[in-house]
Amino acid sequence: MHPEPDSFPLDQEPLLEEPLGSRYSHPKPSDRLHGAYVIFFLLGIGSLLPWNFFITAKHYWMYKLQNCSDQAGPGGQVESDMRDYFESYISIASTVPSVLCLIGNFLLVNKVSASVRILSSLFVMLAVFLIITVLVKVDTSAWTTPFFVLTVGCVAIVSSASTIFSSSVFGLSSCFPMRNLQALISGQAMGGTISAVASVIDLAAAADVTDSALAFFLTADIFIVVCVMVYLLLPRLEYSRYYLNSQKESPSLAPVLPDSSMEDTAEPGGTTNSSFLTESTGIPPLRPILQKTAVLGFCLFYVFFISIIIFPSLSSNIESVSKSSGSLWSTKYFVPLTSFLLYNFADWCGRQITAWIQVPGPKSKLLPALVLLRTIFLPLFILSNYQPRAHIQTVVFNQDIYPVVFTTLLGLSNGYLGTLVMVYGPKIVPKELAEAAGVVMTFYLVLGLAVGSACAVFLVHLV
Repeated sequence: MHPEPDSFPLDQEPLLEEPLGSRYSHPKPSDRLHGAYVIFFLLGIGSLLPWNFFITAKHYWMYKLQNCSDQAGPGGQVESDMRDYFESYISIASTVPSVLCLIGNFLLVNKVSASVRILSSLFVMLAVFLIITVLVKVDTSAWTTPFFVLTVGCVAIVSSASTIFSSSVFGLSSCFPMRNLQALISGQAMGGTISAVASVIDLAAAADVTDSALAFFLTADIFIVVCVMVYLLLPRLEYSRYYLNSQKESPSLAPVLPDSSMEDTAEPGGTTNSSFLTESTGIPPLRPILQKTAVLGFCLFYVFFISIIIFPSLSSNIESVSKSSGSLWSTKYFVPLTSFLLYNFADWCGRQITAWIQVPGPKSKLLPALVLLRTIFLPLFILSNYQPRAHIQTVVFNQDIYPVVFTTLLGLSNGYLGTLVMVYGPKIVPKELAEAAGVVMTFYLVLGLAVGSACAVFLVHLV
């Protein structure tokens, strides 16, 4: 039984199902064994895996940069600063180039096939991660500063490729039912959880920090290869071919996948809004997309603006109040568990909840209100046991339970609100603009990350 469209308030419509009845003459195939869902979930994991593996390996980066704090002289403070605020610099290096890549990706939506954009970005990520993996066993103590510069450069390249990959896959998933889009976004959070779990396991199992990092980055290398394989498998599923072929009937924004040209074309049917269409090789019309997604775009920007200011720049520098006891919990596992693992798992839970609950709706005034309410997390984390503190000496929340609760709420709200906004965006524009709208929504997300990461550097120097 499907509820009548007007049985929901206008601003609370869940947008979970396709409109009743098919626009196409042949029946919709089912997603056998949830194959497409699993593939989009795995691609979601791969889209943010490089970023998560970079920021989660904090112990490794601190080990590699430890020589900075030992150097005296006029440049000693600068190099020590590189180590103390490493996460902030990494955030800038990963997000600012991503904005430029998103603009380029939008311009190339109709000019370069999804296959070329997705596969080339995956191979770039793999190549750079192989370099990072090789450097694990290279002694860089004599050239710490050049190693830092090389690392930041690798982060910028990997993040740019990851942005093209994730925005292209997100635009592609917009051609499928919403459950596949939700799988992609949920998989992105699972990527963070996997990297955090792998970090803790490696930290506990490996006697040497370089052995731990080697296993850690090899895991990322292997998973990028898995992403290439499952992406090539996607167009071979009957379920995927149905939606890819139906999208090819539209005169614009048709994504191209490997071997998709070999499949049967769906029967013509349905209508399109010709006022929104451009030539298939032209640039998608930006103005109608911006008009439709303005409020949702701001919400997405602000959700990730607040999140990136706090995680990982603030949250990963909150120490256990019992660190002086010397226990393994307070010295070795507190940050990996309470910052990285807890945040990513809570983020994944928040995204997964959207599979069953979609409130508030895309036009609800409650949605931007909840997004703005997350600003309260800034003073909560600043007044926790953040170290080192240079200006604000007051610590109000001086028990370990406080950052645990704050991090959980930050992750849950980021996952739930961010996912709602992301899946609403491509669904409130004409079908022909769904892929381009997906790229635009990703632009809002990355813009929030870029501005937030820049503000994070400023904020951590004020604390």
